[in-house]
Amino acid sequence: MTSPPWAGASNDDLYTVLITGANSGVGLGIGQRIIDEFLYSRPPSSHLILIPTTRSKNKSCETVLSLRRHLEKTANTSERIKSRAGANYDPQTVIARVHVLSVQVDLCDLRSIHAVADQLINGKVTDPTDVIPEVSIPRLDAVLFNAGLGGWEGLDWLKFGRQFLRRGLIQSTTFPSFKKALPAAVLDTQKLLSGEEPKSGPPPKLAEVFCANTFGHYVLAHELLPLLSRANASETPGRVVWTSSIDAGHEHLDFDDFQATKYMAPYESSKRITDLLSLTADLPSVQDVSAPYFTSPSTADKPIRPRFYLSHPGIVCTPMFPLNWFLFFWYWVVMYITRVCGSPWHTVSVYAGACATSWLALADQTELDALDAQHIKWGSSASRTGHTAPKKSEVDGWGWEGRIEDEEAIKRDDATGHLRKSKGRKYDATTLTEEQRARFENDGRRCWTELEKLRTAWEAALGRKKT
Repeated sequence: MTSPPWAGASNDDLYTVLITGANSGVGLGIGQRIIDEFLYSRPPSSHLILIPTTRSKNKSCETVLSLRRHLEKTANTSERIKSRAGANYDPQTVIARVHVLSVQVDLCDLRSIHAVADQLINGKVTDPTDVIPEVSIPRLDAVLFNAGLGGWEGLDWLKFGRQFLRRGLIQSTTFPSFKKALPAAVLDTQKLLSGEEPKSGPPPKLAEVFCANTFGHYVLAHELLPLLSRANASETPGRVVWTSSIDAGHEHLDFDDFQATKYMAPYESSKRITDLLSLTADLPSVQDVSAPYFTSPSTADKPIRPRFYLSHPGIVCTPMFPLNWFLFFWYWVVMYITRVCGSPWHTVSVYAGACATSWLALADQTELDALDAQHIKWGSSASRTGHTAPKKSEVDGWGWEGRIEDEEAIKRDDATGHLRKSKGRKYDATTLTEEQRARFENDGRRCWTELEKLRTAWEAALGRKKT
């Protein structure tokens, strides 16, 4: 049997990252940035195992080759890496420390999710370009949930004009109220069951955007618990980094339309659910409904559960929003103008938009713990000149850290420049109240309850028994 290329490395020198939806857009930017920041920050003995997911083997092959080209470019041109290595720098020694593999998964197909989890836990991970032999993955250090669908059909130009006149350029391009959502698509239950009869009653319907953005990832994280959980508290816990949106407010979620199949906007609704489940995952009031999710017979010897973290890419120009080439060009121009005008959220490029997620994936655990990072929504931000940094985002009903702060406390913020809390707030933001904080926590509990009902119902329908 051929040994993996990292065979000589110690367990502590291996770092394995899985990214969903990594073949284009922000997902590809995350992969590129993970490579760069790993090489900038980790010792020369360390190895990165990067596993982008796509929905087909062809896309996996294209993604792996693209990330390897980026790796070669970084290794050959980065002065920062050269200065760390010294006079005898050899780019090949850097290239040999990064290993890009891939798996395929469709997050709107629960059987596909179960299959890829089983492959990662019990099988072999392949290199679609056949450079690296099939290998087993000992653990996952960070799982980055980026894949998703927008579910938009275009813009309401009349609403755009009204918002622009009332709120101005920065607010209109940061918190747009003029996006037109497509009618919600519902997945074919018989296809999800592969044409078979459900093993335990008919399962609930699943909406496409809800499943792609939230529920599919929710199921995947649960299935990957054997690779994300740890046996001892002395080990660094696994990390699950959820990708949200800058604009996911209380008004975007209605529990009477939880999957947004009736009247809510599917994308924004799914991102509000993401905020709620991530930020409340370890709160005492939620533990009795979230605990079963983090429990599995296969992790009985690994009681240390993974940490949930939350990020968003800021405002990035990607083809996720349907615009023709002419409008897309001017969209891109306006985004840069907005940044120059002082918006901290207009990262514009996918590489800049990957800032917060890659930081959460690679930061030292003591740094994250000192910041209580799992209770903060971290956004990718950019200064007028394009300097990027993770920035705390205000969440409707939660504030920045789940703490009650008045205006004076916000003014005493010790951050500087565009990282200050007062920069980039929504036009209708108000100081957090005890009532709003309690409602957020209760909504988080309700989200966990609904998601667990869906997960267990579909497990029963598919006849899955935990072993």
